[in-house]
This record gives sequence, structure tokens and C-alpha cells, in this order.
Amino acid sequence: MKKMIIASTSTIYGSGYLEYLLPRLQTFFTNVKTILFIPYARPSGISYNEYTAIAKKAFSTINIEVKGIHEFKNANDAILKAEAIFTGGGNTFELVNQLYKNDVLVDLKNVIQTGTPYLGTSAGSNICGVTMMNTNDMPIVYPPSFVTLGCIPFNINAHYLDPIKGSTHKGETRETRIKEYHVFNETAVLGLREGSWLEVYNNDISLKGELTARLFQKNQEAIEIKNGIINNYFLI
Repeated sequence: MKKMIIASTSTIYGSGYLEYLLPRLQTFFTNVKTILFIPYARPSGISYNEYTAIAKKAFSTINIEVKGIHEFKNANDAILKAEAIFTGGGNTFELVNQLYKNDVLVDLKNVIQTGTPYLGTSAGSNICGVTMMNTNDMPIVYPPSFVTLGCIPFNINAHYLDPIKGSTHKGETRETRIKEYHVFNETAVLGLREGSWLEVYNNDISLKGELTARLFQKNQEAIEIKNGIINNYFLI
């Protein structure tokens, strides 16, 4: 039975790392003493140790220990034995590259499918979809495949931004880029705005947070999705 939180971001404006989510995480990770952290996305290029220290500081406030996957001799054993797993944000290309390089993608999917609680933020949320193809990140490395966990039947566009009214910016909007994606691809895309997250319990998927999400499907007009169970939008 899947038990997941898939969040657009780790940090919202005026808040510390994971601060806005910690009250929910304290309940979500009830009885969990140690979380396995996957720091492969390396935001701003920081080291695995530096990134893990940030996660440790946040989770210490709810009395949960954090261990980085890089601290274990065998990454697969670490995943298979983990009480819970958190994959942080950063660059999705590098995250996926390392998941393939360390040969842990299949084991990660399997433990999530069988009930290990999972938290993803940003890049760690992008990998929950069918592919990572709707990330906003620069392709700084070339992963063996764009195929990811497929724990939800659509892709995530984290940090979704609406056009700013009155802006003089003439570049592509996020919606434009997703429409370009749908010229060549069928998979639906959910734009998650900052401060929003999904909660997955087995096959039930719910949108949480104060904002709506924007759903893009091939050859259809984009629609706004309100909070609550969103299964009826997908073939689940």
C-alpha cells in the first residue's frame, strides 16, 4: 500500500526548510525513528553531507533521525531496510542519473509500492511520475533514461508558475512548455504550485494545501483542480 507525500517545494517564502510541512510530516511519519535521505539532486551543487545536514536539522525538530543513503556501503540494502524515505529537491537530471548509476530505481519503486512511507520535494517529487520530462531543470547531465518511478499515473511539474499579469517578459510560459511536451507525448501533467502537495494512499491521490493545481492533458484545455481526491481525473 503506497503512502506518499509529493510536495512542490521544500521551502515556501518566509519559511525555513520543510517548516510549512513539518506539522503534517510529524503525523505522516508516526512511529518512524529514522528516515533514509536521498541527496542525489544536490541543489546548487552542494555535497551529499551538506545536504543531509540540512535535512537532519529540519527533522530533528520532530525527533526523527536522518541518515544519508551515501553513508551506507550498499545503497540497495539501505532502501530495502529503510523505515521511511525522503528524496530532496535540486537538479532532477542529476537525481535520476544517480538513481540509475547506483541501480536503486527499481528497489525504490518496489518499497514505495509495498508501503514504505515516502516524501518527495521538488526533484524528489518529479521522479514520482511516469517520467521526469516535465522538470524545469537544466540538463546538466544525461541520465540513461527519463523513465522514473511511475508511482502516480501522470507527471509532475513542480514549482508551477502562472503568467504574471502586466509582465513584460516575452519568453515561454510554463503552460507553453507543457503544451510543447504534449505535441509529442500523451502523459498528463499536473502543475503543482508552491505550498501544495499530493498525498497518496494506495490508489487514492489527494491534493493538499491552499492552492489549486493545474492539470494539462493532450488535446484538451488546461483545468484547475481543487483540493481533495483527484482520482476521477485519471484512469486509476
